[in-house]
Amino acid sequence: VQLQASGGGMVQAGGSLRLSCAASGSISRTITMGWYRQAPGKERELVASLTYGQLPKYADSVKGRFTISRDIAKKTVTLQMNSLKPEDTGVYYCRSNYRELVSWGQGTLVTVSS
Repeated sequence: VQLQASGGGMVQAGGSLRLSCAASGSISRTITMGWYRQAPGKERELVASLTYGQLPKYADSVKGRFTISRDIAKKTVTLQMNSLKPEDTGVYYCRSNYRELVSWGQGTLVTVSS
């Protein structure tokens, strides 16, 4: 499946952004969908994920501020980001994982200014 991420931009601290990941194929509940981010000079890290039969998983740093959701009909996974902080700055990538099949989107840049 091909993934297309969008919705990044520049926002002041305390603001909100909504990232979307559009998939070319199915994103049924059996497929794990996730958002990752990579800050300058740092490794890529998991931000949030949806796995079949489990509660959504969030990085400790974003709990209570970010919400991941899946719209199977629209083949879209969304990351709602509220109360953004400068440390949330980075390139955000969506990822799908079904058994050994992994796909990454191209990334969308989020910049949070203080």
